[in-house]
Amino acid sequence: MLYLIGLGLDVEDISFKAIKIIKKCRQVYLELYTVDFPYKIKELEKSIKKKIIPASREIVENNPEILIEKAKKQDIALLIYGDPLSATTHIDLVLRAKKARVKIKIMHNSSIATAVADTGLQLYKFGKIASIPKWQDNFKPESFYDTFKENQAIKAHTLFLLDIGLEVNEAISCIKEIASKRKDDISSLMIIACSKLGTEKAKITKGRIDELAKKKFQKPACLIIPSALHFMEAEMLESISN
Repeated sequence: MLYLIGLGLDVEDISFKAIKIIKKCRQVYLELYTVDFPYKIKELEKSIKKKIIPASREIVENNPEILIEKAKKQDIALLIYGDPLSATTHIDLVLRAKKARVKIKIMHNSSIATAVADTGLQLYKFGKIASIPKWQDNFKPESFYDTFKENQAIKAHTLFLLDIGLEVNEAISCIKEIASKRKDDISSLMIIACSKLGTEKAKITKGRIDELAKKKFQKPACLIIPSALHFMEAEMLESISN
């Protein structure tokens, strides 16, 4: 059996049911390459009382057969930050397991997609979620900005997830660079930075894009660009101190 287990957003968010399952698993893997964890892996091992095997992109995405073959013979678990099916990577793993006739069980948990409601923005008013990758000299994709423009056109809020290792001010610089290139005036754009949501150190900061570009935030972090606000959303955002 292959178990995909959501860890939630903090080190103690894992469910009692998941802990029972982990105890009977021969091997416990942890997907490490999609998020900057808000806690140390040793803390997680202490919480679940089990040794964790790091699972790289090479295993989970490029060679998922490694996990699938093991799951044919024994119970193994793959721990995933947030909710297991919030990324298409893990949906692909589910499909591959089913094709190999390997039993699979999903254990859901809280995720950033719901935790952003802490801002006061209504979840049903969010549009497509986009990821901002860490730019390289020869790799500067702009599709995330296109998603933002599409969401704005239908008056939907935009949630940007940040690539592992990407700082908030770097992500904002990417947004500004694309806007400048396309001659979009975003100087008055309000943006919300969320840091370590779901933990005791959660912080939500709002401000104009240039203001937030000067601040520092702990990881994991995400950015939100609101669209048209309901009066209750506006009131909630007004209560957020910068």
